[in-house]
Amino acid sequence: MTERTVALRSRTAVPLALLVVSFTALGVLFAVLRVPMPDAVVYRAEGAAVLHGHDLYGFTVTEGRLPATYPPFAAVLFVPAAWLPVPAVKAAFCAGNALLLAWLVRLSARLAERPVRARTLCAATALAVWLEPVFQTFWYGQINLSLACLVLWDLTRPPGARGRGAALGVATGVKLTPGLFVVYLLLRGRGREAATATAAFAGTVAVGALVLPAASVEYWTRLFYRSDRVGRPWIVDNQSLQGMAARLLRDPSPGLAWLLPALAVAAVGLWLARRAPRARWGVLLTALTALLVSPISWSHHWVWCVPLIAVLLAEGRRGWAAVAVVCFTARTMWLVPHAGDRVLRLPWWQQPPASPYALLALALLAAAGWVRRRDGPGDASRQTPPASSSSASMIR
Repeated sequence: MTERTVALRSRTAVPLALLVVSFTALGVLFAVLRVPMPDAVVYRAEGAAVLHGHDLYGFTVTEGRLPATYPPFAAVLFVPAAWLPVPAVKAAFCAGNALLLAWLVRLSARLAERPVRARTLCAATALAVWLEPVFQTFWYGQINLSLACLVLWDLTRPPGARGRGAALGVATGVKLTPGLFVVYLLLRGRGREAATATAAFAGTVAVGALVLPAASVEYWTRLFYRSDRVGRPWIVDNQSLQGMAARLLRDPSPGLAWLLPALAVAAVGLWLARRAPRARWGVLLTALTALLVSPISWSHHWVWCVPLIAVLLAEGRRGWAAVAVVCFTARTMWLVPHAGDRVLRLPWWQQPPASPYALLALALLAAAGWVRRRDGPGDASRQTPPASSSSASMIR
């Protein structure tokens, strides 16, 4: 064995050990705290409702009395969970999310157009699990990592790849928020992919209607419009514009006070995504826009922080990357008084730490807008500036 081989194995062993230690610590923490993983329990109940012909939207489970909130197609996908006891479902979600996190790190490197070695993959995955959105995804037994991976995998496939757009359509059929990426594809002139995504989404609706016709009618005609079933929009868990507006205005139902700004942010965000000089920023700006304008974006929905940080680091934006890392690890929203309705009575100086993700996303959109204005007119979406020019601005 050569000295070079020994050195290479040594450099790989440290990140691998870090990965093992990180996930071992996570497992021990979950075991000691007896983490309930309530969303995984809800998914299991949805699968059971499909198997046994129960009312999909008529039950609640866990101490929080959580209902099913996703389209019927998602419940069909959850059927295998109903065949397992609850402890096995929780273990499967933890293992699956660990693998998905590693895949998301790899996809983030692909988005940033950077190679990723095994040791880098191990180290990044070990650290990423402690980002608050990722940690909360494990904590609740959520599916955010799987949806982010589906979307990012699809959008970073080579041009002309067979079926490009289908995975995005399937992700939209599970949780509707990724649908904004279809609009993004249209704006970038990628109509064929948008059509494929739309067809795949229509297929998920058809599957749901075929397997659960009554539930499909109920969801698409009545529940589709009721975001209040998902949870209280004003609690600190909600890091969307609506959550921030509700806390800032001390109004649990801000109505037009958030809807009009959300429409404006959607228009500006998509315009900036269309004209982003690099496709990776088009993807990231669309993701941030979707999270902002969605009525409810729980903190664990923001797993897009992983590709965001990866791109910032790849472009040498160490200052912005540090801001993002601090924002997504500090957990400031949990430090402000938030029990009951106390979050509706926060003083002005506690408003920023109560809405860190929304404020960071708005800052990134503002930075993109400033760059766009400074660079002047032109269809930036079709330009690919040289790597040396990327250091001249925050988002290039």
